[in-house]
Formats: sequence, structure tokens, C-alpha cells
Amino acid sequence: MRHTFPQTDKRRAELRLIATEEAWSIPEVAEELRKTANSPTQSLDKLLVKGIYDAPSDTSGYGKLDFLSGLKDIEEHRLPQMDEFGVDMHLLALTAPGVQMFDADTAMELASLANDRLAEVCRKYPTRFAGLASFAPHSPKRAAKEMERAINDLGLNGFMINSHTNGEYLDDPKFWPILEAAEALDRCIYIHPRAASDTLKGPLQDYGMDSAMWGYGVEVGTHAVRMMAGGVFDHFPKLKICIGHMGEAVPFWLWRINFMNSRAQVVGRAKKTGRSMAEYFQDNFVITTSGVEDPLALRYAIDKLGVQNVMWAIDYPYQPMKPAVDFIEAFECTEEERHALCHGNAERIFHIDPA
Repeated sequence: MRHTFPQTDKRRAELRLIATEEAWSIPEVAEELRKTANSPTQSLDKLLVKGIYDAPSDTSGYGKLDFLSGLKDIEEHRLPQMDEFGVDMHLLALTAPGVQMFDADTAMELASLANDRLAEVCRKYPTRFAGLASFAPHSPKRAAKEMERAINDLGLNGFMINSHTNGEYLDDPKFWPILEAAEALDRCIYIHPRAASDTLKGPLQDYGMDSAMWGYGVEVGTHAVRMMAGGVFDHFPKLKICIGHMGEAVPFWLWRINFMNSRAQVVGRAKKTGRSMAEYFQDNFVITTSGVEDPLALRYAIDKLGVQNVMWAIDYPYQPMKPAVDFIEAFECTEEERHALCHGNAERIFHIDPA
């Protein structure tokens, strides 16, 4: 029987809330992104990057939302809000587009520095923060070494990549040293959105469709389907991929993706794969709720994928904490489902010590 839990201090004390897609940054990355915002690049990411990093006081665009303060802060605003709204832990990751707009050497240097800083935060507040490491996909073999360092030496909990790198995706075998490292380390890769690549961005540039309203989901959903259709998980059957925003619409399209891919394989228009698209998504993907506070969407995701594959997230500072907490506390579900959504799955998938 499903039931709603009252918002009481007693229930909050019994329920650990781990938010699993929480953005963070360091001054050095912010400064490099400010330079990128003033460069000649025509990347669609530049629209968001410029508003956050080059014109943070601009009251006509993203600047008026002051995301930058929330990204760089840990102690002044983030922790007090976590305390106020009963959030026990943030799983932190370097915010999009991470280091992926930089040249390979700069990206490697800044990813390593960000990982060191993130590990310091997690050591200082071990019950409040866990971390997803960054790496520079531009150089896959060097990236794999940084991934090993991040887990074995720094004790971080998994990895974050911001979808494409120079318009290329993880189904390309050039990136497979990264996937091999993640599988060997038994750590999940979270594929976070960034703006669509140059080959995908055309009709997304109007009406504010370039970012979270539509473009981000299109970008990551495309990435996920490429990995499944490309047979990536035949080579890496134990690899775990996480995608946010209630699965970037893939769970809702999964029946049709599965059917049409099966048909395309029969007529020779798609690569022959060892398992179906539905099997890959059930076995190799997990999703978070980040930025989607819709109880009907969450119930569908649980029923479609199994509660073991769904985690709660806020998407702070891009989404406010209180509505996300209110959403998960009011969601109608069993006690077992709520504990899986709020902390049990995160502890298992991201190797977070139980409270």
C-alpha cells in the first residue's frame, strides 16, 4: 500500500536525504570559463557561460539568477540551506560544461585541480558531501589515469562528464579507455547535459530552447541512445551510466526506441547488438529526478525502470532546495520506495557509506 509521510521532525530524523546532482565549481575554472565567454567560439554553451561567468551582474539574462555565488559557495549559503531543509548530503560535481570547452592540456590541469579541491571538501565534511570526479575526455588515456587517481587516491565516488566533447560521444571507440577505467573501478559515470553540439544545435537556438527547457535533454538523450545503439554495453556489460532530469525523456520513449531499433536491425539500418535497447537501459542506466518535480513522471519512472534505478536529486543551485525537498516528502510511495529513492540507491551506486 502506498502512503504519504507527514513532514515531521521524527520522519526527517529517520530518513536520510542524499541529493545526487548538485553543481559546484572553483575560481580557477570560473575564470577560464570567463575567458571562453569572450572568445570567438560559436558554441551554443557560450550563451549560458557568458551570462554566468562574464556578466554575473547582468539583470537581463542568467546573471540576475546569480548562479555563480551558489556554485562557488559551500559554507555560507549551501550548508545552512541543507540544514534548514533537512538535506543530509550533496553529491557534488564540477558544473557544466566542466572542463570540456578547454584545450586538452588546460582541461587536464583544471580537472585534476578540481578533483583535489573536491576531495578536500569531502574530507572536511564527510557526512555532508560526496563527490564525482572530473576528467578531460579529449585525451582518453590520460583521463583514465586521472580517474584511477580520483578513486584510489582521493576517495571520490564516481565520475561526471558533460555529454559531448568537441561534438563526439562515448560510443566512439576512441573514448573506450574511459569506459574501461570506469568499469574496472566499479564506478558510475554521470552524463550531465551541456548545450547541443554544432551538428545538433540549429533549431534549438530560438525561444530559449538551447538549455534546460529542451536542448539539454535532447543532447543527453541522444548521447544515451547512441551508446545503446552503438553496442557499447556489449563491450562493457558492467558499466553503469547515470542520467538526470528523470532520464532525459528516454524512459518515456523507451518502448518506441526499442521497437524501432529492433526493426532497423532486421532491415540492416542499425548495428546488430547483443541485447535490446530496453535491456541496456534497464541493466546499465540509472536516473535521477534532478529538476523534474512531477509526481506522475516519478511514478512512471519507478514503474518502468524499477525503484532500484531511480534516485532523488535537487540540481542546486540551478533549482532551489525547498521545492525539491517538499516534492520528495509529499510523493506518494511505500516506505521501502522512499528509502531507496532518498538514500539507499545513492549509497549503493555511488559507494557512499551508510549513515
